[in-house]
Amino acid sequence: MEQTLEVAHGMFAARGFAEVTMDEIAAAVGVTKPLLYNYFGNKERLYIACLEQAGDSLTQTIGEAIGGTDSPGAALGAGVRAFFAFLDSDRAAWAVLFDETLPGSGEVADRVAAYRDQIVALVSGSLLTQLPESRRDAARVEIEALSAALLGAAEELARWWLRTEAISAGEAAELLIATVEPGIRARSQAAATHSPTSKTGKGTPTE
Repeated sequence: MEQTLEVAHGMFAARGFAEVTMDEIAAAVGVTKPLLYNYFGNKERLYIACLEQAGDSLTQTIGEAIGGTDSPGAALGAGVRAFFAFLDSDRAAWAVLFDETLPGSGEVADRVAAYRDQIVALVSGSLLTQLPESRRDAARVEIEALSAALLGAAEELARWWLRTEAISAGEAAELLIATVEPGIRARSQAAATHSPTSKTGKGTPTE
């Protein structure tokens, strides 16, 4: 099974989920197609097994990076740097986790969404723990929204970097940090010192 996962992971990373068939994987591993189905059930579940290796590695990397930080800005910077360092060191894992040919619904889509949610939860949870406890509930929705936006920006910047390599992965990380960190820091500070509703009644913290 380990050999099958290694071979399948490489094929999915190189060509994408949509282009790889179970027949090709079975031939590359040197097993029969029925045996492959017996182990994994179908292509989606085989892909999920490969996906879990990449997803667990990425979330662990980000979690360890932000775990020792002591401010929202430091957490953001550590998380973004860890994200791009992971991308730079294991492009095959990135290709499997963020494959643009994946189906938009079903088991694989649900698992990818779960990893994205897990990363957002890691980042937003780290930011929230650095706010006064009395303000965390009021700030929770806004910080979760900002964390989701940050992940989306990191993914798109990563795709651009992989396509062009016009700058280094580290420089891409620093570009994103320099762009968004001041806003995250300002909003976190506002959430720590203001009520959950503004005087205009719009329901967001004001500075």
